[in-house]
Amino acid sequence: MASEEKGPRPLGELERLVMEQLWAAPAALTVREVHERLSRTRELAYTTVMTVLDRLAKKKLTERERDGKAWRYRAAAPREELAADLMRDALNSAGDRREALVRFVGQVSDEEAALLRDALSRLDSQG
Repeated sequence: MASEEKGPRPLGELERLVMEQLWAAPAALTVREVHERLSRTRELAYTTVMTVLDRLAKKKLTERERDGKAWRYRAAAPREELAADLMRDALNSAGDRREALVRFVGQVSDEEAALLRDALSRLDSQG
C-alpha cells in the first residue's frame, strides 16, 4: 500500500503566532528572539517556543541555519503561499470540488469576490 502524500495542515494557534513573528522579521530569528517577541503579549516557556520552531522545521514550514550554538529560523515561504497550499489541499479533499468552490464563493465578501474575478481575469489573459 502506497502512502498518500498529504498537503500542509492548518497551523495551530501557537504555530501561527510563531510564524507571524518570522514573517514580520527582516532576518532570521533565534529561538530566544522569537520567545522575547511572543513574551510581550503572552506567557510562554522558552522550551515551548523551541519545540514549536523545531516542529515547524520538520514540517518544512521554516528553514533553519546554525549561528554558533543557536539556530536561526526564517519562514520557508510567504504566508500567502501557505494559505494557497492550505486552500488547494482543502479543495483536493472536498469530494465534490465544484460544490466546495460554490459554497466558498458564496461566503466571500464583495471585495474578496472582486479580487477573485481580477485573479481569474489575469490568468485568462496569460493563457
